[in-house]
Amino acid sequence: MKVSDIYSMDIYSDGGSYLGEVRDAIVDLEKGEVSRLLMEEWKSSDREEIKRTLQQKSILFKNIKNIGDVVLVSQIGQTTKAPESGASAEVNDLATRR
Repeated sequence: MKVSDIYSMDIYSDGGSYLGEVRDAIVDLEKGEVSRLLMEEWKSSDREEIKRTLQQKSILFKNIKNIGDVVLVSQIGQTTKAPESGASAEVNDLATRR
């Protein structure tokens, strides 16, 4: 499956809650894998905006249980917030790459 195949798919928790729609993805080029799905497109390279998006509008790819007609996320992944320390490291990494 290509990453582009999941764009615009609805995201649901395994508890049945609608979380959003896939709008973008973060790909770790060194590992060759998707690390996060975003429910909001990147709009700027502002650190605070990146941090907000990672904490409130993203799903860790490892929390995805299944991708079919929709993206199904484990109950653990229902909250889209990234851990503060992980989000800060990702913000720094992403902001320096832009």
